[in-house]
Amino acid sequence: MIRLGLTGSIGMGKSTTAAMFADAGIPVHDSDAAVHELYSGDAAPLIEAAFPGTVIDGVVDRKMLGERVLGDSDALGRLEAIVHPLVAAHEAAFVDQARAAGADLVVLDIPLLFEVGAQDRVDKVLVVTAPAAVQRERVLARPGMTEDRFAAILARQVPDRAKRAKADFIIDTSLGMDCARAKVRDLISVLTPEPAAMNNAAV
Repeated sequence: MIRLGLTGSIGMGKSTTAAMFADAGIPVHDSDAAVHELYSGDAAPLIEAAFPGTVIDGVVDRKMLGERVLGDSDALGRLEAIVHPLVAAHEAAFVDQARAAGADLVVLDIPLLFEVGAQDRVDKVLVVTAPAAVQRERVLARPGMTEDRFAAILARQVPDRAKRAKADFIIDTSLGMDCARAKVRDLISVLTPEPAAMNNAAV
């Protein structure tokens, strides 16, 4: 079974691309969704201990927590030390389940793949990208996003050009949904050659 790591800087279209893999029947592990689950589960008491007052009725208040850690590298480091191992364990359980089910390919959607060294947990890396102007427009259109917040997020991410240099595969999401979807189909064919060959023969 091939573990394909999917990553990309903020606003590059990673979540949309992950959904395309899921629509094609490929199991996808969403790290952001795992964090949401953990914030109302195992991570909540640990975060409350490290950042008192950020957990309400057993659930982490993401806005409040964000205000506590954004721009504070020490606080962010403490949060990541709590969350990242829990997400990695959640991901490992997902991979084991997919392998047991006979999956040939799984996609691990990891926003900070290179930043946390998660390339060691995957076999291949797909980076989604877009021109900086497109990225900026997408991100600043998000509710609550500001120039300062955008700058702070970019500052803790590996630059797009460095991610592309380390990638096994690249999809430019600025070329439109149809183009991205076709690239996803092509990549699935490359990584799962036997099923793809059968499908082509059927057509």
